[in-house]
Amino acid sequence: MLRSLYDRTISMADHPNALWVLALVAFVESSFFPIPPDVLMIPMILARPSRAWLIASVALVASVLGGMLGYAIGAFFYDSIGAPILEAMGKGEAMEAFNTRFNDFGFWAVLTAGVTPFPYKVITIMSGWTGMPLGTFIATSILARALRFFVVAGLLWGFGDPIREFIEKRLGLLFTLFIVLLIGGFAAVRYF
Repeated sequence: MLRSLYDRTISMADHPNALWVLALVAFVESSFFPIPPDVLMIPMILARPSRAWLIASVALVASVLGGMLGYAIGAFFYDSIGAPILEAMGKGEAMEAFNTRFNDFGFWAVLTAGVTPFPYKVITIMSGWTGMPLGTFIATSILARALRFFVVAGLLWGFGDPIREFIEKRLGLLFTLFIVLLIGGFAAVRYF
């Protein structure tokens, strides 16, 4: 089943709407969706390495725009939308204490969440809720997401065939590792 899903994703990388789907996933992942755009981006680049930089650029722009939606949720709709999203992630009680500490380290929080498997949407909502300066948030988001997406694109572009062979030989192991990192990122939210 996993192999057929992987093969289908690779074949969809050439679909005319693949970049639009990636943009949508990158956008919603930055504000409320739990699945990162890497799930689409990596197979797309492996299928068409010549488009690596375009794919990374689409993910970057859509992710930063989605992050701005997350920021707006935190700034304008925290009580009705932002709090339920963060409470669902186990952050309900720690909001006030986090608010005070967050802006002291806001740049580093956004940078870290933008580059690592830590759920970026938590930081985007918190940035708006705590009143982080919008310019700082946008600049840091661009830096963090560019690092994440362009490093992945560069590695896949430069080492695409060996990486593709590695992934295809160890698909089950890599899928398990991805799930562990995703769950670990959500678990880290509980203790952040």
